[in-house]
Amino acid sequence: MEINIGISTAARKKIADGLSELLADTYTLYLKTHQYHWNVTGPHFNTLHAMFETQYSELALAVDAIAERIRALGFPAPGSYSAYNKLTSIKELDEVPEAMAMVRDLVLAHEVVCRTARSILPATEEGHDEVTADLITQRLEIHEKTAWMLRSMAA
Repeated sequence: MEINIGISTAARKKIADGLSELLADTYTLYLKTHQYHWNVTGPHFNTLHAMFETQYSELALAVDAIAERIRALGFPAPGSYSAYNKLTSIKELDEVPEAMAMVRDLVLAHEVVCRTARSILPATEEGHDEVTADLITQRLEIHEKTAWMLRSMAA
């Protein structure tokens, strides 16, 4: 069926493309955070292990919300590792870093997600897509706060 939600097809496509990048960044951050949860060691183990679990659990819910918004706009949501690898701006590390390097790496990754999310806002304004703008605002609040908390721990 045709989609007639008051946002043009071109605007929906532009927003969905941006959300696809946000989805890839969010999923990549989820994987990175989950890996760090499994592999963290050292004197901060208990604190970081629990904190990383809270963070990756929140990210798992976020990827679903972002993907469902892409679908609501009428486009397929990317869902493969190869698609995410092409779309993400988050750098993967080849080794398992020490605990505080994990924290610093996650700060950088959350900041990447913030920049990706912000880059979509002009398209949501042009397309009068308040729903996506609200989703992005919520994501920004979470990622900025998480980056601040991690940054404070790494100081």
